[in-house]
Amino acid sequence: MSALPTPLVSAAPQVRLHHEPAFDRPGARVLPGEFLIAHDNIVLVTVLGSCVAACIRDPDLGIGGMNHFMLPEAGAGQDTASAPARYGAHAMEMLINALVKRGARRHRLEAKVFGGANVIPGMQQSGVGARNAAFVLSFLHTEGLPVVAQDLGGYLARKVAYCPATGEVRLKRIDDAMPTQVARSEQSYHASLGSAAVAGSVELFQ
Repeated sequence: MSALPTPLVSAAPQVRLHHEPAFDRPGARVLPGEFLIAHDNIVLVTVLGSCVAACIRDPDLGIGGMNHFMLPEAGAGQDTASAPARYGAHAMEMLINALVKRGARRHRLEAKVFGGANVIPGMQQSGVGARNAAFVLSFLHTEGLPVVAQDLGGYLARKVAYCPATGEVRLKRIDDAMPTQVARSEQSYHASLGSAAVAGSVELFQ
């Protein structure tokens, strides 16, 4: 495995490439509370339960990124300084600003958004997945960024593989034991910034 030289990374000291079978290309995992920016043939990959990932790119430049956030915003008394990208408002601003710094033009940016499922036992009443989904759509509408594809809500975890160079996404809704694992990971992350592993095959997003 080789170090990834091109993406900008938040909340991760180093990124390692793996072989991503969805595209038969190098892939990099985006964990909760992180974002990555990539171009060329690098694929960004994550697994989502109630979390949401926004995939944003400049199609003319062929550069884009993915974030992965847990909550729309910090609650009273919660610390945002240690891991700001875990909160939607910060995660979106950090990703967009990082893209602009790398030469992307804000008026050309387009978004694809995924996640927001109800997979965490005992958190149905709080509706964290639905709140995450509503937040990301509202944020992008306010910022004037078009949402060209979305797969939000429901009760199943998702694996998302995104190629920023082309904008292509491959997604699988996971209906086996993985949702329980994702739910446990998100519960752990919610308490202590745990992370979810990425696994499984994917299907072409329609």
